[in-house]
Amino acid sequence: MNRRNFIENTAIATGSAYLGSSLLDVVAAPTEPKFVSKRPAIEKRTFVSTAVDAKIKEIKKAIKDPELAWMFENCFPNTLDTTVKHHGMLNGKLDTFIITGDIYAMWLRDSTAQVWPMMPLINTDPKLKDLVKGLINRQANCVNIDSYANAFNFDANVEDKGWQQDQTAMKPELHERKWEIDSLCYVVRLAHGYWKLTGDTSLFEADWHKAMKAIVHTFKEQQRKEGNGPYNFKRNGSNPTDTAGFDGFGNKVNPVGLICSLFRPSDDGTIFPFLIPSNLFAVLSLRQLNELYASMGKDMGFAAECMALANEVETAVAKYGIIEHEIFGKMYAYEVDGFGSRLCMDDANVPSLLSLPYLDAIKTTDPLYIATRKYALSEYNPWFFKGKAAEGIGGPHTGRDSIWPMGIIIRAMTSTDKVEIKQCLKMLKATHNGTGLMHESFYMNDAQYFSRSWFAWANTLFGELIVKIYNQNKGILSE
Repeated sequence: MNRRNFIENTAIATGSAYLGSSLLDVVAAPTEPKFVSKRPAIEKRTFVSTAVDAKIKEIKKAIKDPELAWMFENCFPNTLDTTVKHHGMLNGKLDTFIITGDIYAMWLRDSTAQVWPMMPLINTDPKLKDLVKGLINRQANCVNIDSYANAFNFDANVEDKGWQQDQTAMKPELHERKWEIDSLCYVVRLAHGYWKLTGDTSLFEADWHKAMKAIVHTFKEQQRKEGNGPYNFKRNGSNPTDTAGFDGFGNKVNPVGLICSLFRPSDDGTIFPFLIPSNLFAVLSLRQLNELYASMGKDMGFAAECMALANEVETAVAKYGIIEHEIFGKMYAYEVDGFGSRLCMDDANVPSLLSLPYLDAIKTTDPLYIATRKYALSEYNPWFFKGKAAEGIGGPHTGRDSIWPMGIIIRAMTSTDKVEIKQCLKMLKATHNGTGLMHESFYMNDAQYFSRSWFAWANTLFGELIVKIYNQNKGILSE
């Protein structure tokens, strides 16, 4: 089911309205007593982590604002509470299947992002560690089924198999087959992050190695040095961002070493297929693979291949992805084609230009990032909106005048300014519409209009922000 069209709310709807190009539900704020936990009863939670519950109690004590503490308690464990639809053994290995929330499918990107904030706790909670190990195994299996797919069904036998009518090489195991560079980067991010925290390489067996080889092969294939490659995609319908033009291969590119991505992390189509934030994410992922393989002392040829490709893509980004903006000077473009065409914008979904330091792909002190950040958070970015309810970045996925809480969270996560971080927290508090949870987006002038009441990535990301503030700038929470 398409995220754009699957819009629901848990509160009682009082109507709906078109805002810009998107349809958002209008809901009344809950009338129940304030700050009652929105977590499911413990027996109804899909996974229970003692370490996560202990961390919630610890951090809540440091938060002076009861509303903020309540939001943190609701959001941080939302992935574990509601979206772990399978955790056990499959074919003799640990296996974990995590849905996005209101869509019963697993995105490679979302599933990594949903467990990422809990990663620092895995060494103190064996059950949580096994959950992550199961997800690493599941993601490797997904990549081995199809390295071009972004979202997967639990198996081939589920009733709702997703977008099987798309004109691409669909399989019953696939929910959607949109080629997005970041999907594969998130697979590497999870495995590398697990190894850095635990030192454990025992789960990196034959299937996982096969998946890593497929990731690098797919990246190289989509440099398009030898033609368009095997992947194309078309979808019937009136929404141009849900398909790829020119027989499903997208706009033409000059094969300069960058990697094509026909879709963005929002699942919207790219205009120019060289998506710069995703290429920078790929550079990081390739170097992480190099580090991991070098540490294991095996397949050093593959390790060298990863580093060589990382260097090639980084050099190409420096040559083709950095532009001279008439207002902001040297900064990153969002998309380019290698012929000189460029698209200046930023989107709330991660990877975005704004999010690059959050992903450790660039430093906040880098002059290019500083200029790019100023651009992304200005009205020169066509997807940055200022309204009566808040200001922030949205994107084509939900249309004009629609701000994403994720964009506000990432702004705070990448800020070094205490005042700016507090401003972001204030906006997040003001726009959850009494639900105590994050949404996909809300109307910039009135947060009672919002999309997706159950969006675990945004919820858990908000929890990650509070944990980061607690660890690095605890005073903000006590004011």
